[in-house]
This record gives sequence, structure tokens and C-alpha cells, in this order.
Amino acid sequence: MKSIDLFVKNWGSKDSMVPIPSGDIAELELKLNAVLPDSYKYLIASYGLVHSPNVLTKTCDLGVEISQVQDFLSLDDVFSLSQLYEMTGMPKGHVLFASDCKGNMFCFKLADCATQQKDLPVWYFDRNLCEINKVSNGFVQWLEEFNRL
Repeated sequence: MKSIDLFVKNWGSKDSMVPIPSGDIAELELKLNAVLPDSYKYLIASYGLVHSPNVLTKTCDLGVEISQVQDFLSLDDVFSLSQLYEMTGMPKGHVLFASDCKGNMFCFKLADCATQQKDLPVWYFDRNLCEINKVSNGFVQWLEEFNRL
């Protein structure tokens, strides 16, 4: 999980990070009727809710075409916003886990969360276009894109 550790070191705002207990993560999985990928669970269990405001500045400075993550959602928000966004036009069947600075969301497909997986593809919901597009074949690979900046 070195890529995850490097992402947090390079991009995470240390002020707000508190590791999330595994029992709370398991409770969320029960509510979602899903198994979140081990890589994502490692991030939140080890570091908590990562806030990465410098990603936007760096990608703009470099002129890089990459979807800019800013905040990883609280467990309550993962559950409630996944439902709320579906009510406002997002296609059904996604678990939101992070946002950019414009209210767009990063998510996993709920169907991919049927069994325990080490890693899963990351999808991006553009709330203005009401479209979901795959941005990476895996959560770790997605974070590695930021590490290469």
C-alpha cells in the first residue's frame, strides 16, 4: 500500500485526518450491502478522511488533464450522498467515496462491491452532465496518477 501512503504524504492535509475504526467501516458495508475494496479501507482505516486541496492548484499549474480529488467523504456521507445523488440524476448502483471542489463525485460501482476485492475501478460522476465515466482501472492506480505529478 505504498502508493496510498505516498498519496497521503504528498497531498493530505494532516490537520483533519483521524483513522476510522474498522467496526465503523464494517457497519457502513452492512448498510450499503456491499464490500468496499481493501485498498480504500486501508486508506480510511490508516489515515481517515483525506483532504487534498493542493491537487487542484498543482494540476492547474501543470495544465494536467486529471480529475481533481479534494475530499474523501465521511462514512455517513458515503451512505447518504450515494442515495441523494441517485435522486438527483446519477445513474443507480454506485457508492460515492470522494468529491472534487465542484460537487462531482468519485465512486465504485455497487455491482463490483459484491465480493471482497483488493482493488476496484474508480468512476467519476459529473453532476452537470449526469454522466459517469471510468477514470481508473483501480483505486491504487488512480492515486498513483496524483503521485506522478
